Amino acid sequence: MADERLIVALDFHKFDEVKNLVNDLGDSVIFYKVGMELFYSVGAGVIDWLKSQNKKVFLDLKLHDIPNTVAGGLCSLMNLGADILNVHAAGGFTMMKNAAEALREESAKRGIVKPKLIAITVLTSINQAEWCGALKISEQVVQFAKLAQDAGLDGVVASPQEAKLIRENCGENFLIVTPGIRPAGSDINDQSRISTPAAALKNGANYLVIGRPIRAAENPKLAAEKILAEMSEV
Repeated sequence: MADERLIVALDFHKFDEVKNLVNDLGDSVIFYKVGMELFYSVGAGVIDWLKSQNKKVFLDLKLHDIPNTVAGGLCSLMNLGADILNVHAAGGFTMMKNAAEALREESAKRGIVKPKLIAITVLTSINQAEWCGALKISEQVVQFAKLAQDAGLDGVVASPQEAKLIRENCGENFLIVTPGIRPAGSDINDQSRISTPAAALKNGANYLVIGRPIRAAENPKLAAEKILAEMSEV
């Protein structure tokens, strides 16, 4: 039943918790997100282990710094073998352009497959009431997406509520990775701009990042398989 469009978030502090969940999910899930919480706790070894289990990895470290620092940091992270890396679109056009060019040049020099590079638009925990930008959130997200595309990035991270607008503005070949996915009946937790798996895919999302609805379920594999069944209808 594995569907590469499902990325399960490994938001843990301990390696044993990662291994337990990945082993429980087995062949049902092949793509995982390693974020700050896990990477800063256990280091790069978790990526090596996931790769040894034939899994794909989205390394979600959200780089945001001056252009040369971000470009150099991404080239270092590329050594780890992650399939997707990311930066903050708020870092600006030059930062994103330099980052994309550095990854292309470095991967060509080493003769390896370039990881996909995507940009964070506006975090899904932020709602309109607390947003302080001059534009509406949806307008800012689209602006960031178009900027990332112009800079040569492969796609963006955005809430499922903006996926349709991004798809309309950036075309079919631009990747859209959507956190904030909550199956019907799930707790919202700290997310604000959310959607169900099927609705997110229908709006144009390529990948769904899902954590707590699977990780905190009494039976994580069953929870994942229910989500996969919903996704299979889209």
